[in-house]
Amino acid sequence: MSGSIIAMMIGVSLFLGTIALLALLWGLKTGQFDDQNRFINAAQFDGEDELRDAAMMEKRKKDAREKKKKEGYGPPD
Repeated sequence: MSGSIIAMMIGVSLFLGTIALLALLWGLKTGQFDDQNRFINAAQFDGEDELRDAAMMEKRKKDAREKKKKEGYGPPD
Protein backbone atom coordinates (compact mmCIF):
# COMPACT_ATOMS: atom_id res chain seq x y z
CA MET A 1 0.00 0.00 0.00
CA SER A 2 1.18 3.44 -0.77
CA GLY A 3 1.50 6.16 1.82
CA SER A 4 -1.24 8.27 0.27
CA ILE A 5 -3.80 5.48 0.63
CA ILE A 6 -2.88 4.94 4.27
CA ALA A 7 -3.09 8.68 4.95
CA MET A 8 -6.50 8.82 3.29
CA MET A 9 -7.74 5.85 5.34
CA ILE A 10 -6.52 7.47 8.57
CA GLY A 11 -8.18 10.76 7.61
CA VAL A 12 -11.51 9.10 6.84
CA SER A 13 -11.33 7.09 10.08
CA LEU A 14 -10.66 10.22 12.11
CA PHE A 15 -13.52 12.03 10.39
CA LEU A 16 -16.00 9.21 11.04
CA GLY A 17 -14.80 8.84 14.63
CA THR A 18 -15.29 12.55 15.21
CA ILE A 19 -18.83 12.38 13.82
CA ALA A 20 -19.63 9.43 16.12
CA LEU A 21 -18.19 11.24 19.15
CA LEU A 22 -20.19 14.39 18.37
CA ALA A 23 -23.37 12.32 17.99
CA LEU A 24 -22.74 10.68 21.38
CA LEU A 25 -22.09 14.03 23.06
CA TRP A 26 -25.22 15.49 21.46
CA GLY A 27 -27.26 12.54 22.74
CA LEU A 28 -25.91 12.98 26.24
CA LYS A 29 -26.54 16.73 26.20
CA THR A 30 -30.13 16.44 24.98
CA GLY A 31 -31.02 13.66 27.44
CA GLN A 32 -31.46 10.82 24.98
CA PHE A 33 -30.10 8.32 27.51
CA ASP A 34 -31.95 9.52 30.64
CA ASP A 35 -34.55 6.73 30.86
CA GLN A 36 -33.35 5.19 34.11
CA ASN A 37 -36.41 3.04 34.82
CA ARG A 38 -36.68 1.44 31.40
CA PHE A 39 -34.90 -1.79 32.22
CA ILE A 40 -36.55 -2.11 35.62
CA ASN A 41 -40.01 -1.61 34.13
CA ALA A 42 -39.25 -4.02 31.31
CA ALA A 43 -38.36 -6.71 33.84
CA GLN A 44 -41.40 -6.01 36.02
CA PHE A 45 -43.98 -5.92 33.23
CA ASP A 46 -42.71 -8.73 31.04
CA GLY A 47 -45.34 -11.26 31.97
CA GLU A 48 -47.92 -12.95 29.79
CA ASP A 49 -50.81 -10.85 31.11
CA GLU A 50 -49.01 -7.57 30.46
CA LEU A 51 -48.13 -8.61 26.91
CA ARG A 52 -51.76 -9.60 26.28
CA ASP A 53 -52.94 -6.24 27.64
CA ALA A 54 -50.46 -4.38 25.43
CA ALA A 55 -51.62 -6.31 22.37
CA MET A 56 -55.26 -5.56 23.22
CA MET A 57 -54.48 -1.83 23.56
CA GLU A 58 -52.72 -1.82 20.18
CA LYS A 59 -55.74 -3.51 18.60
CA ARG A 60 -58.09 -0.93 20.15
CA LYS A 61 -55.95 1.93 18.84
CA LYS A 62 -55.89 0.40 15.37
CA ASP A 63 -59.66 -0.12 15.38
CA ALA A 64 -60.22 3.49 16.52
CA ARG A 65 -57.98 4.79 13.71
CA GLU A 66 -59.84 2.71 11.13
CA LYS A 67 -63.20 3.92 12.48
CA LYS A 68 -62.10 7.55 12.22
CA LYS A 69 -60.90 6.97 8.68
CA LYS A 70 -64.24 5.47 7.68
CA GLU A 71 -66.10 8.40 9.22
CA GLY A 72 -63.99 10.79 7.17
CA TYR A 73 -62.20 12.82 9.79
CA GLY A 74 -58.91 12.61 11.60
CA PRO A 75 -55.30 13.31 10.82
CA PRO A 76 -53.71 11.62 7.83
CA ASP A 77 -51.23 8.83 8.58
